[in-house]
Amino acid sequence: MARIDRSEFGRRGFLRTLAAGTVAVSAGALTGAAAGPAHAAAGRLIPPGKIGIQLYSIRDKVSSLGFRVVLEELARIGYKEIEFAGYTQGSVGAITVQEIRQLLDDNGLKAVGSHVGLGAWRANTEQELDNAEILGLKHVGTANAPTNVNTVAGYKAAADEFNVFGAAAASRGIKFYQHNHAGEFGFATDQPSVRLYDVFLENTDPNTVFLEMDIYWAFAGKHLYPGFEPVDYVNANPRRYPLFHVKDGKTNNANSNGYDIIEFGAGDLPFQKFFSSLRTRGAHHGIWEQDNAGSTAVPPHPVDSIGNAERSYDAIYRLRG
Repeated sequence: MARIDRSEFGRRGFLRTLAAGTVAVSAGALTGAAAGPAHAAAGRLIPPGKIGIQLYSIRDKVSSLGFRVVLEELARIGYKEIEFAGYTQGSVGAITVQEIRQLLDDNGLKAVGSHVGLGAWRANTEQELDNAEILGLKHVGTANAPTNVNTVAGYKAAADEFNVFGAAAASRGIKFYQHNHAGEFGFATDQPSVRLYDVFLENTDPNTVFLEMDIYWAFAGKHLYPGFEPVDYVNANPRRYPLFHVKDGKTNNANSNGYDIIEFGAGDLPFQKFFSSLRTRGAHHGIWEQDNAGSTAVPPHPVDSIGNAERSYDAIYRLRG
């Protein structure tokens, strides 16, 4: 496949900083990115306008280069949507949420979600919703498990708390969501036949509490706690899943989760089957995340989270049913 150098499209200073990692992508992907929605009807499983990135994946670049440089580079790659994992930029210095919003607007990017710890939600719900409104978020939530009390009563109590957060968000026209890991798919310690995720779903208000399915962690949950198919949850509750984490994994029997996290397209999770099986295909936001992007790379690529982000974008863009 022909390859081209994308550096002419980027900020030269940034690309000098990342010389090893942001060099080559397929000519077809770049041409398609320009065409965008024209290709959505040609079997694309995630619409180009709904391909996003969780900034946790490139947190090393946010803390060393700052939001301005990072957001410019993500826009150059083709990402359209941003999910936040905090509003600070490490050694680069202070920045306000208002300034972050301006950078989004300057680069034609849309904030689609944000992960906020449950501690922050409990301490200052209204401030977090203020931040969400400034950023233009339609979704805001948490990546924390509902609770560490893995009993039916513990999860019901957590559902009550999430209903409070969800109602507060809904009063401002925002959807509050929870991002899963593998543990939520485990069974209650006091009722071993009851799956904790089911308790959470059944006891949260479907009109105010939503879910972001991390597909990698859902399949890890299936590996650890068999008896369900991740896509079935979405098809049974399609409007409750506005967001997905399209995080890839490569089978590794030595890993207790069943898979190693890897850049998108280099793993073997059944994304084509998953997205093709959706009753509401194309209605969900696909957000790339790779927890270890700053420390791992698929040979012969050098370790560089932006390089992983670029290759993953291209692989998601090319995903077809």
